[in-house]
Amino acid sequence: MHGRAAALGAGTILNALATHTGSAFAIDAETTATVELDDSDAVSGTIAEDPDADTRLIERCVELVVERFGDGEGGTVETESDVPMAAGLKSSSAAANATVLAALDAVGASAGPGPDDDISRLDACRLGVEAARDVGVTVTGAFDDATASMLGGVVVTDNSADELVVRDEVEWDVLVWTPPERAYSADADVSRCENVASMADLVADLALEGRYAEAMTVNGLAFSAALDFPTDPAVEAMPIADGVSLSGTGPSVVAVGDRDDLELVRDLWDARDGETRLTTTRTDGARIL
Repeated sequence: MHGRAAALGAGTILNALATHTGSAFAIDAETTATVELDDSDAVSGTIAEDPDADTRLIERCVELVVERFGDGEGGTVETESDVPMAAGLKSSSAAANATVLAALDAVGASAGPGPDDDISRLDACRLGVEAARDVGVTVTGAFDDATASMLGGVVVTDNSADELVVRDEVEWDVLVWTPPERAYSADADVSRCENVASMADLVADLALEGRYAEAMTVNGLAFSAALDFPTDPAVEAMPIADGVSLSGTGPSVVAVGDRDDLELVRDLWDARDGETRLTTTRTDGARIL
């Protein structure tokens, strides 16, 4: 019983840690999961980029799918990704979504919008969020990150209820700067993020008006301060890019806008330690391969 699927990384418009309202947009960076089910009674996982990494999330995703749609199977799951781990680019959400879809494929269940599908894509996304909460890799459940990864485009969500408020489509070029250090979402200082709740409310209002680029810039300044990340990269990009933000709980910074403008920002960011990547938004979302 074999299944394979891919899901997208994403950037942040609104960090949900302050108010549980979040917003994110999918980018052209993918995580692929391969699931092999058998008659064993346990699931074991492997992350290709880091054999010593914690695999509880992807293992739990397979377990939840088997509990609902399978017949007690165990097996293996392996992910490989061009989304860097613990960098604020939704690697956990991408891994969870890809694994859920691959496991559904392996048990012969379908995920889609039709009445004959076994599960909707949003509910498939919720299985990954449930798994993330079960193993403690998220504070809010990250439903905003998960839905952007699963559905593509821009989303605004209520993470306290795992509800999609808005899905929209944008076509942006995207520049990502990822410094060498890593930051884990579960380690974020929630109380400091709650201190910027009034700014988060403003960001939510801007996002609901469709002013996504402005929203992410306000978010980036507020949450960089709350999470103790430098604002210098954002300040460098602000006169050039349409929008720029700390992504997730960091450390990556994402800027959006015209490609020619983002190449100018890249020249500035290339002087910093770390890696820059020029990519685009995606509107197609996760898919079974």
